[in-house]
Amino acid sequence: MSNSNNYKNPYYDPTKPTPNLMSKHSLPSAFLWGCAAGAIGVGIMTFGEKLEQAFTGRPNSYVPAHTLSNLLRLPPKPDSERLWLNHVMHYGQGALAGGIRGIMSAYGVVGFFADFMFTGVRLAIDQTLENVTEVGAPPWTWPLNEQIIDVFHKAVYAFATGYFADKFLH
Repeated sequence: MSNSNNYKNPYYDPTKPTPNLMSKHSLPSAFLWGCAAGAIGVGIMTFGEKLEQAFTGRPNSYVPAHTLSNLLRLPPKPDSERLWLNHVMHYGQGALAGGIRGIMSAYGVVGFFADFMFTGVRLAIDQTLENVTEVGAPPWTWPLNEQIIDVFHKAVYAFATGYFADKFLH
């Protein structure tokens, strides 16, 4: 009977740390760099949304403002008075979500596949907040064209955020 202690894995060197578990950045540092990348990602996503709206005629969404308003338990106001809340939620949520992508990047989860995964993370954050505050409806109840538009813009955000997070942290 062979002794299991004699087995040597040719792909594992116990004298070297696992690369994706080691980072030259602390968690807070990686998170903050990710927040910066997320803010840039929101700016790029917003630019893309404005281009898309120019072609499709789709109106501005005030769902971010309603979500933040409900989170903060603010009294109801017309959308015309919620523009600043919309910007705070839109950019704040995108920047904070970017912190997650910064940590991913710092610890070796990088590139296209990481950006693809992060698209799902961003959509999940959005939908969780919108549905917990009873502002949004589950995405599978939306018309297909709205689902496509939302996923597309969140993917633009995720890939832009990922690009900058990877650049900042490597």
